[in-house]
Amino acid sequence: MSARPRSQAMPSRRLFLGAAAATTAALAADLSLGAPPARAADSAYVMGYFTESPNGLGTDYGLHLAVSTDSLNWTPLNQNNPVVTPTAGAGGLRDPFIMRKRDGGFVVLATDLKGTDWGYNSQTIHVWDSADLRSFTHYRRPHLHDMVTHSWAPEAFWDASRGQYAIVYSSVNNSGHSVLMVNYTSDFTTVSAPQVFFDPGYDIIDGDMAVGVNGVNYLYFKSSRTGGLVGARSTSLNPGSFTPFSTSVAHGGTEAPTLVKSLTSNTWYLWGDTYTPNGVFYAWRTTDLAAGTWTPVDQKLYTHPVNAKHCTIAPITTAEYTNLLARWGAPAWNRLKSYNHPARYVRHADYLARIDTYPFDPYTDSQWKTVPGLADSSGVSFQSVNHPTRYLRHYDYQVRLDVNDGTAVFAQDATFHRVAGLADASWSSFRSHNHPTRYIRHSDYALRVDPITTATDRADATFSVGH
Repeated sequence: MSARPRSQAMPSRRLFLGAAAATTAALAADLSLGAPPARAADSAYVMGYFTESPNGLGTDYGLHLAVSTDSLNWTPLNQNNPVVTPTAGAGGLRDPFIMRKRDGGFVVLATDLKGTDWGYNSQTIHVWDSADLRSFTHYRRPHLHDMVTHSWAPEAFWDASRGQYAIVYSSVNNSGHSVLMVNYTSDFTTVSAPQVFFDPGYDIIDGDMAVGVNGVNYLYFKSSRTGGLVGARSTSLNPGSFTPFSTSVAHGGTEAPTLVKSLTSNTWYLWGDTYTPNGVFYAWRTTDLAAGTWTPVDQKLYTHPVNAKHCTIAPITTAEYTNLLARWGAPAWNRLKSYNHPARYVRHADYLARIDTYPFDPYTDSQWKTVPGLADSSGVSFQSVNHPTRYLRHYDYQVRLDVNDGTAVFAQDATFHRVAGLADASWSSFRSHNHPTRYIRHSDYALRVDPITTATDRADATFSVGH
C-alpha cells in the first residue's frame, strides 16, 4: 500500500449485522440492528468496494458494486466501473460500507480519502442515501470530530437502547494510538460528540460488527499485535464494554474484516483483505461465532471481484438483486480460474497462454470474451479483451494468443467445446474442436491441448468460468 506502518495499514469497514432470516418478532423487538441483519425476504447479497491493482491500471476510488447469491462468488456490476464517486473532500473514497436503514432504504458511508495520501487527515466521511442502490442521493460529509487525525473505515449499526444509529470508525485519540471511535446519529447528517468505542490498549483499525447474535454483540478488528483479525464481544453496545476473546486469523498481514451470515445455513464467514494494492481477499468460516475459532475456506469455493479492496457485504432481496443486474449490467467478459491452483487465472503474457497468481497488471490480460466458436457456434472461442483481434488457439499443441487470420484452420484451432469439469462436474473443461481427444490444460503453468488420462491431468484441465 505504502511505506506507512503496518499498525496503521488502511482499514476497511463493515458492520454487517447478520442473523439469517430474522423473524418478525425479532425485528419488532429491535434485536437485529443497523441494517436489519437478514430479513425473511433476503436471498442474495451486495458487495461494495473500491479497486487497486499492482501498477495502478485497475485503480479507482469510487464506489463499486457486485452481487452474489451465495456470498462467495461475485458478479461485478457496471463492468467493474464505479457507480458513484465523491464530488467533494479528497474526491475519492476508500472503505465503503452499505447498510439497510430502518426505513428499508440504504445508506452508504465511506472514508474521505483518494489513493494513499496517509497525511490527508479528514475529519469528515462521505455519505449517500439510496432507495435501491440504483441511484444515490443527498450526498453529504458529516463532521465527526475536531482532532487532527483521520476518520477511517466508517461503519454503522442501529443501537435500539439509544434509538439512534452508531457510526464507528478508526481514529487516533488522546491515547496516542489508533482506536475505534463512535458518534451517534438519527440521520447521518447531524452527529453527536465523538467517544472512544473500543480501545484494547494497542493500535487497532477496521471495526466490523455482528449485533444481537444470541444476546451477544461481536466486534472484529485488525490488531497491530497479531497482524490479523481478532474478535471482541459484549452483551451491550456501550462504548468500552467489548473484551477481546478470539484467536487471530490471518493470511500474511490481514485487515478489513467483514462478517457475513449465510442466508441458508448456520455458517458465518469472515473475509479479510491483505495489505498493499497487491492484496487479495481470504475467507474463513465457523458455525459457532461464540467459539472464536475459524477454519480457512478453500479458495476453490470463492472468487471476489477483480482488483476489489476493503469490501462491505449486505443482504438484499431477489428483486433487488435482479434490479441491480438490470440497472448496471453483468460483465461482458469472464476470467478462468484454475481448479488445482485456485490462486491462479488464465492470462496471456508475450502472447502465450498460462496461469499466473492473481493479482497482476495488466489485469486485463486475464479477461476474455467467450464468443460462439469460430468454427462451430455450439463451441466457444476466447477473444482477448485488451487485444480484441486476437484469440486463444492451439499451435503445435501449445495454446497462444494469435491474430485471427480468417482461415478455416485458425477458426478450428481457436474453437473449443465446453463440457463438465473433468475433475469436478460443477466446473468446466474445454475440448479441442479439431483434436477432440485433447483438452486445454496447464503444464508447468503454460496452457496446452493434451490427451487427458490421469487424475492430475483432469485437475489441470478443469477451470471455473467466472468474473
